[in-house]
Amino acid sequence: MPLSDDLAPTGVLRASINLGNPLLARRDPGTSEVSGVSVDLAGELARELGVPLALAVFDKAIQSVEAVTGEAADIGFFAIDPKRGEGIAFTAPYVLIEGAYLVRADSPLRDNVEVDRPGNRVVVGQGSAYDLYLGRHLQRAEIVRAENSQRVVDDFLAGGQEVAAGVRQQLQADADRVGGVRLLPGRFMVIEQAMGLPKSRPARAAAALTDFVERCKASGFVARSLARHGIQGASVAP
Repeated sequence: MPLSDDLAPTGVLRASINLGNPLLARRDPGTSEVSGVSVDLAGELARELGVPLALAVFDKAIQSVEAVTGEAADIGFFAIDPKRGEGIAFTAPYVLIEGAYLVRADSPLRDNVEVDRPGNRVVVGQGSAYDLYLGRHLQRAEIVRAENSQRVVDDFLAGGQEVAAGVRQQLQADADRVGGVRLLPGRFMVIEQAMGLPKSRPARAAAALTDFVERCKASGFVARSLARHGIQGASVAP
């Protein structure tokens, strides 16, 4: 049986692309074209399989997850998380990304360990890797969910919460945009970004996708893609 029958059973590789993490995919506001390392990987896989590529583009990570778990898409690009792993088979990670906290300039918070205290409210993108992670790890602080990751800092400022959480580079870009805020030093988590496919697919399909990711890392494909898109703050996973 050709491998494309397992990875692209409709004869088209349907790739779910999440715009919630601009380090991996973004839409050009002028042309509406979607580009990024996840798009490059999807295109390379389609080329190897010898099938056309169709992108399903979403603004929220949770929508991308649902597309793959519901088999509306054949592959997707996700932060590895045990909750998502209930319906998705992940490869090893292809990039590592830092999660960070942002506070107002006059906030008394100076260290990541100070965030999980009573009275602190942390704004995260609903269904994002940070939402899932902090939902398991924060014991005293309250989580407030923005509609998506792009809304986190604006909602944080408008709502008067104490902390915003997300991709360090996105938060830094928002800090430069709005002013009067600062990032806490260091990171509260490292995100392992991987490819994934529906868990219902045969084991040989998951093994083939894992092999594809490892080859793309070893050949320099992932590193070249990150450089081509000018991405800083994401490193190729070992």
